[in-house]
Amino acid sequence: VFLESSLKVTGIDFLKSQNTRQHHTDGYNIKNLVVRRGQPFQVQVSLNRELRAADKLSLRFGIGENPMKNKGSLLSLKPEREDFNGWKISVVKKNGKECLLSVTSSPHAAVGKYNLHVKTGTNIYKPENGVIYLLFNPWCEDDVVYMANEAQRKEYVLNDTGYIYVGSAYSIYDRPWNYGQFEEFVLDACMYLLDKSKLSLIDRRDPANVSRAMSALVNANDDNGVLLGNWSGKYINGTSPMDWIGSVTILQKYYKTKKPVRYGQCWVFAGVLNTVMRCLGVPSRCVSTFDAAHDTEENLRVDVYLNERGEKLNSLSFDSVWNFHVWNDVWMKRTDLPEGFNGWQAIDSTPQEQSQGLFQCGPCPVKAVREGDVYLPYDGKFVYAEVNADRVYWVVKKVNGKDKYFKVGTETQDIGKNISTKAVGQNRREDITREYKYPEGSKEERMSMQRAYSFIRPSGMVPRSGYASTVQTLSGNTQPLIPKEPVTKTGLHLEITNTEPLHPGNPLEMAITVKTSTPGNWTIELTGSCQLQYYTGKVQANLGTIKETVKLEGTSEMQIPLKIAPDAYMKTLSSVEDEVLILVTAIAEVKETNDKLTKETSMRFEYPPITVQMPETAKLYNDFTCAFIFKNKLNVTLENCKLLVEGLGIFKMTTFDQGDIMPGRIMKSEIICTPTRLGEKKIVAKLISNQIKGISTEKGIIITE
Repeated sequence: VFLESSLKVTGIDFLKSQNTRQHHTDGYNIKNLVVRRGQPFQVQVSLNRELRAADKLSLRFGIGENPMKNKGSLLSLKPEREDFNGWKISVVKKNGKECLLSVTSSPHAAVGKYNLHVKTGTNIYKPENGVIYLLFNPWCEDDVVYMANEAQRKEYVLNDTGYIYVGSAYSIYDRPWNYGQFEEFVLDACMYLLDKSKLSLIDRRDPANVSRAMSALVNANDDNGVLLGNWSGKYINGTSPMDWIGSVTILQKYYKTKKPVRYGQCWVFAGVLNTVMRCLGVPSRCVSTFDAAHDTEENLRVDVYLNERGEKLNSLSFDSVWNFHVWNDVWMKRTDLPEGFNGWQAIDSTPQEQSQGLFQCGPCPVKAVREGDVYLPYDGKFVYAEVNADRVYWVVKKVNGKDKYFKVGTETQDIGKNISTKAVGQNRREDITREYKYPEGSKEERMSMQRAYSFIRPSGMVPRSGYASTVQTLSGNTQPLIPKEPVTKTGLHLEITNTEPLHPGNPLEMAITVKTSTPGNWTIELTGSCQLQYYTGKVQANLGTIKETVKLEGTSEMQIPLKIAPDAYMKTLSSVEDEVLILVTAIAEVKETNDKLTKETSMRFEYPPITVQMPETAKLYNDFTCAFIFKNKLNVTLENCKLLVEGLGIFKMTTFDQGDIMPGRIMKSEIICTPTRLGEKKIVAKLISNQIKGISTEKGIIITE
């Protein structure tokens, strides 16, 4: 009797370059095989002899600490056998002792790291680098993160650079950000977060659970997550939030130390969460909302208190309006919700309010925000208020030694403006306000508002000013009224502008324009104030006030200048470590009619640019020189200048100390670059100093073979 030698595996080839190209994972800087779920990949198994019909061969995929078949954490796959948990393998071809196998994971498989062993009879072969990373698959129609449009997949999954929009509604600007989801250790950091989340294997299948868990883990509150938030203006024992230019350094440092990285503010949280979601394969984008309400009481109202000089007071309100707030949208089918709420879902990792006991927020369907279905999970009420609350202004006056509050205006169309994200395939801002809100005053907006109110407003609260729900008409139909800006008898209107560029070191020259538009003689008491404030709405310094009596007749206007000398603000500007905005508030009261109107506008300082000089194209592994040039066109010396530069696939994050740059002086720094990756790459540069926190720029280069 001829005894066959027992079948043994002598080697396995993961065919990395072919598989990763097909799975759009060739960008990951990692030794292991990275593939996406629901899509076949191939492995070549080498044996000690030919494979025969009677031989038993199985691939075993285990996930987690102690994989077991009955727990679903150990999958044992045999060729041509019925599938196991939606996974299957088949023999593509046999060639002597070589056997080419195709493995297709389930499109609903748990995402994470799988250990591959090959079992032949009683022998088990454990390959080196046998850990396979399995990600979500936006290219697979059966995956809940499926996205049909290739240009969108390129932007929202594969683009490792982008912009985050900041500033104020009056002056929006783009801050370049390197997501760097393919850089070394970033995928491992995301896998570490998945393990840390303690999600069950079943929960790991669903991007809704995964994105909610990641929104909690990107902030350090509750769980020793990635980033510690700090809005104090003092960052001695860490990195100022203004000094980051991307997520890579943050995630690498976190993965190395397993301790929260100091410090983040909203755009840093959103930038890192965007990296994590793209890295795991969920389409994701950073979303900036200007004049975003932080409504702690869920009553859709944010109260702003002013003193008699028209200056905003910090202390009285827990509610606030942030000049901008950045969160993320992730793309998925919501299998846990009724029909109609698939697509973009808002998630937010900035620690603002607890949700189910943790600092986490979302996923909340963007369509639910638009339709007013704020009861749907998760956190619909909070997100709805961020973009829809009213702003009510109160003046606090001392009457007989007691504080009395007088209402001086309500803004109903002011919150949640210019909702912005980077356009697909283009370096420009795309306005997505329409995805979050119906047009102000439209029939759909009224219906959405009524629906939201039925879930949010405690009964007996007055509806939002200027808003009447229904009016009986003669025919018995109910006809909703359009909410309008409260129209005054005088047609009073205020506008706030800057009349000269707002350069640090120069006088700040602004103007308040008072307009009336109805017949009559009007006497208007105008109070105006100028303050410096953080983007969270917290006032840092009072710079000056004006009080004027303006006389207008009929349709006319008058421009009242408001001018602040450099001495009044330069000291504050160089003592805080954040970027501050200029806040101008105006209160107008008409003597004859007692009409009151309040308006505020935030503006940012304007800075000279950094220019980047380098070739338009370069060859792989061939050095080129990149120069950064900055001319200080301001009237002040910029102290302690630092230039931060990073180019993914070109060079790691580098900091140049530039000392002080006097007015009129030119700074020039050069760096020798060696490109290690093909395609369109970007170099990002940022200059920070005591006086200015954020001059940034970026430039693209194409790397060819």
